[in-house]
Amino acid sequence: MDVILIPGFWLSGDSWNAATGGLEASGHRCLAMTLPGKESPIASRHGIGLRTHIDAVVDVLDSVDGPVSLVGHSGGAVIVQGAAEARPEKVGRVIYVDAIPLPDGGVINDELPASGCSLPLPAWDVFEEADLRDLTPELRDQFRLMAVPEPALVATEPVAVSNPARLGIESHVIACEFTEEQIRSWMEAGVPETAELAQLDDLAIHELPTGHWPQLTRPAELGDLLARIVGTKA
Repeated sequence: MDVILIPGFWLSGDSWNAATGGLEASGHRCLAMTLPGKESPIASRHGIGLRTHIDAVVDVLDSVDGPVSLVGHSGGAVIVQGAAEARPEKVGRVIYVDAIPLPDGGVINDELPASGCSLPLPAWDVFEEADLRDLTPELRDQFRLMAVPEPALVATEPVAVSNPARLGIESHVIACEFTEEQIRSWMEAGVPETAELAQLDDLAIHELPTGHWPQLTRPAELGDLLARIVGTKA
């Protein structure tokens, strides 16, 4: 099976390198994407928004035989959500890594400090302590070196979902900062941010306790968990 991996903000496809071994050993082909405007620190990000990134993933979906597994980390979760909405017949499962799909009209994050049409990786004190769990000084330096600015419009362009077929796709959340019990309690309480999650017909939640970047802090464990979710290639 093809497994398409979408990085979160400030990361390129290379950020998945240490977490794909388990998938490849199970016979799957990993397609870790570097999204438009994130090819290098000096890449143009003018006019690139959420729809641009979703369309880039849809183009890859159209180029491969389905069904595929879509994996989205952090802000990349909304991108795989949008791709699954556009091509539900091509997607066997969606895996959200320390993130959840957003309800129609939601935005990823409209509070990040922008510099023109870019969102540079901010200072660490912008993040909550739970985000930074296990992100050692050495890993923070590594993150800084690999970081590329995010196109600002990706963070603020509203999500648009309406295709009911998306709700029947097998879905998984890998929860790093919260427990399954917490997430399900929010769903049951009707917390608005979990409205889309609560509508999914086939949802499993897996715990991987660490900070917000498990592909950096616990890459082997993340890779093994992804391999178990995707399964052994027939």
